[in-house]
Amino acid sequence: MTIETILLAVGPNDRDQIGRLTEETLDVAGPTGATVVVGHVFTRDEYEDALEKLEFDRDTGEVSPDDVAGRHASVRDIVDRLDEADVDYEVRGSVGDHADSIVELAEAVAADRIVIGGERRSPAGKAVFGSTGQTVMLDSPCPVTFVRAGTK
Repeated sequence: MTIETILLAVGPNDRDQIGRLTEETLDVAGPTGATVVVGHVFTRDEYEDALEKLEFDRDTGEVSPDDVAGRHASVRDIVDRLDEADVDYEVRGSVGDHADSIVELAEAVAADRIVIGGERRSPAGKAVFGSTGQTVMLDSPCPVTFVRAGTK
């Protein structure tokens, strides 16, 4: 299977594993020459908070989720690493339910692979990845690489 487009999906809980997510993405993208779509998904409340924290001037016109995602610190860190590795990329933002938005974004960009992070679970919770990761893996139009937090 040829991999042309990889969706690296990040959200507010992924800040501590940005390096790891980017490394996993580069491991796939580098040899294939794939384009990486860095997708940041916000809930409505997260989006409103980001608009305030990033000091967007809403009076000058519509601010798109792509604009907000592009200025988010996590995305800027990823983009810097992709630039260093000379990998083509684009930044996309989405507002809505995390899992549904990731799947919709993967479909919209015709992703051949999704890279997504998740939190380490308690022993009882290890059987499930969590609602976002589990939903993405079950509903994804392509293979998913799940990067668990706290692993080396």
